[in-house]
Amino acid sequence: MIIKFLGTGTSQGIPVVGCKCDACTSTDPQDKRLRTSIFVELEGTRLLIDTGPDLRQQLLTNDIDDVDAILTTHEHNDHTAGLDDVRPINFRHQKTLPLYSIPRVLRNIETRFPYIFEAEPYPGAPRIQLRAIVPFVSFEVGKVSILPIEYDHGTLKIIGFRIKDMAYLTDVSHLDENAMKHLHGLKVLIISALQRERHNAHLSLEQAIAVANSIGAAHTYFIHMSHTLGPASLWTRDLPLGIQASFDGLILNID
Repeated sequence: MIIKFLGTGTSQGIPVVGCKCDACTSTDPQDKRLRTSIFVELEGTRLLIDTGPDLRQQLLTNDIDDVDAILTTHEHNDHTAGLDDVRPINFRHQKTLPLYSIPRVLRNIETRFPYIFEAEPYPGAPRIQLRAIVPFVSFEVGKVSILPIEYDHGTLKIIGFRIKDMAYLTDVSHLDENAMKHLHGLKVLIISALQRERHNAHLSLEQAIAVANSIGAAHTYFIHMSHTLGPASLWTRDLPLGIQASFDGLILNID
C-alpha cells in the first residue's frame, strides 16, 4: 500500500493568510501545509480521501492524474470544496467517479454542487456517482475492502476509513468504544491533532497522543495541524516514540 499525504493542515492551512507567527513565517517546507487529504494506492486501486480547496494543486504537485474512487469523511468545506477539480480525470479517462460517504454527507454534496447532478448536466461538469455507505459495514472498491469508522467531530458524526492495517481519522474529537474496537491491530494510524489547547470539535495534541497510545499502532502520523502548534522542528521533538507529525508530500509504503 502506498500512501501520499497531499495536505496535512487544518481548515486555514499554513501559512494562514496575514499571520506573522513563527510557523506561518517559517521557511521549513514542513511548515507549508495544504488542507488535509491523502491518496492511497493498493492492488491496482487508487483512492482519494477528501477533496479540499487545494485539490488541483495537490494533484499537480504529486503527479496524480487518475483515481478510481473518492472517499469523503464529512461535508465541511476544507474536505469537499475542491470536488470540481476532478473534472480532468473524468475527461482524460472517460470515467465517472464514485464518491462514497454516509447519506447526510451525500445530500450536502448534492445541494452544494447541484450542477453536477442535474438530469442533463452541463457537458463540462464533473461526473460523480454518489454511493451511500454505512458506518462499520465494509464496502469494496475494486479488490480493496474498506471499513468506515464512525466517530465524533464535535456534535457531528463523521467517518474515517480503515484499509487493511491503516486507518485514516481526521477531525476527531472523540472515539467511542465501538470505534476503538475496530482499530485494533493497526500498523499505521493517521489521526488529527489540531493544537495544544482543548477544542470542542478536535483532539488537542495531548489528547491525540493519548488516543494514539490507546490504539497502539506501530506508527502514528498526525494530520490536520494548526499553525498555533508552532514550527514543526520545535514541537515535534518531544513526541513519543512511534508518533510523528506528517507533512505535505510524505509518502509511506506499507507492506
